[in-house]
Amino acid sequence: MAPVSPLDEFPDRPVLVTGAAGFIGFHLADRLLGEGREVIGLDNLNAYYDVELKKARLARLQAHNGFTFAHLDLTQGAALRALVGKSRPAVLANLAAQAGVRYSLTNPHAYADANLTGFLNVLEASRHAEVKHLVYASTSSVYGANTKMPFSTDDPVDHPLTLYAATKRANELMAHSYSHLFGMPMTGLRFFTVYGPWGRPDMALFLFTKAILSGQPIDLFAGGELERDFTYVDDIVESVRRIMDRPPAPNPAWEAGGPGPAESSAPFRIYNIGGGRPVKVTHLVTVLEAALGRKAEKRVLQMQPGDVVATRADTEALRRDTGFAPTTPIEEGVPRFVRWYREFYGV
Repeated sequence: MAPVSPLDEFPDRPVLVTGAAGFIGFHLADRLLGEGREVIGLDNLNAYYDVELKKARLARLQAHNGFTFAHLDLTQGAALRALVGKSRPAVLANLAAQAGVRYSLTNPHAYADANLTGFLNVLEASRHAEVKHLVYASTSSVYGANTKMPFSTDDPVDHPLTLYAATKRANELMAHSYSHLFGMPMTGLRFFTVYGPWGRPDMALFLFTKAILSGQPIDLFAGGELERDFTYVDDIVESVRRIMDRPPAPNPAWEAGGPGPAESSAPFRIYNIGGGRPVKVTHLVTVLEAALGRKAEKRVLQMQPGDVVATRADTEALRRDTGFAPTTPIEEGVPRFVRWYREFYGV
């Protein structure tokens, strides 16, 4: 029997989206508002990347009558608990985090603050407000040194290659402990290289587009031979939206060494969200050049610390449980990003 959606069971309670001025958080909040849902969007509007881009996303959300903005940092535990306690969201989608792999090499404390202390505050606030389903962002980076392809949620994830990945794996473990102790339904989402309109300026597609249009060279690490499971943002949002409606139930048959680490005797689940079709970065550049109508000047560099050679998602569990898995190829997604970029920046 299909689970009852908390959004249908508690229609008078809002959805709280943390990181609502961020890339995925913005798109998810926009989708929910388009459904007529009441959304509380939380963001600290930090300067990790262009704040004006975050404000532009936020302005689009604020055009909806059902949207309320909370300018708040997850490390502000008392204020967060007061907000969640007062609003009592049916579902909390935690998409706020200190992102970025390479930034963690030089700013490690930012990850401990946002991703560890911040997430603990989210767990505590959700517990006391009796949130019916906590959905939280993890990352494909947790697979770390694993070279078995495709990455499966049944695989061990004990060898992260960056502090960022380590903090996101810690989030999964923290979530399981709260799910076990307090019976809170928790679902972790391992996102694979998300791209699309309104994307992050620190990601490869955005960096390449900006450089090519300004006549600057692009950096191809490991000669551009790295492979990534690029996943279009609309597919990410569709996946998240379906998962929100499916709070996990305990698996009474689970035992150590049993069905796998992605589920539990607690109401806990982890999914990969990716396209399952990795492409070489050199091919991404070719598709981008066609969309821009310009050739890139390429600068070949060595592989960076913390990078992995390839990523590929096994999404069979996502497809089985939600009836959906990402399908948009980069040949469709990249031109959509380019159209947005040209319009937004007037180039």
